[in-house]
Amino acid sequence: MTSNPMRLRGSEKKPARELSPEQAAATAMVAETKARGLELTGPDGLLKLFTKNVLEAALNEEMTEHLGHEKNRAEEGRDSTNVRTVTRSKTVVTDAVGQVDIEVPRDRESTFEPQIVKKRQRRLTGVDEVVLSLYAKGMTTGEISTHFSEIYGASG
Repeated sequence: MTSNPMRLRGSEKKPARELSPEQAAATAMVAETKARGLELTGPDGLLKLFTKNVLEAALNEEMTEHLGHEKNRAEEGRDSTNVRTVTRSKTVVTDAVGQVDIEVPRDRESTFEPQIVKKRQRRLTGVDEVVLSLYAKGMTTGEISTHFSEIYGASG
């Protein structure tokens, strides 16, 4: 049996594009959101969850930078006694998803000055769109929070 080259070209399938782990995770989260009947945007949607997670991750990174150590990883014998304490709840308003409740870390000496969401700041313009855009490009939540820290002036 001889093969027909014209026929093969038409019936060949293009190889499926491989997804990065981040893209696969985002695809799975979107599918799960839809399966549960939830919205991607809106008051309780996936974009709101991404925005909350990224803001909190960025704030925690800022606190780590401020204190000089990860949570529960302070070296014994160090000069400072400043450590993380509790978090405080804060509601910020974004353009796309409206109100987002976040937890802002606090330190014992009250010297932490967050940059991504400054003290007394309530409105965040364009943050949720940037979060979704960066996440869609395959950046992890940690990479996005680092990116925000750089943009909003956290020292580094």
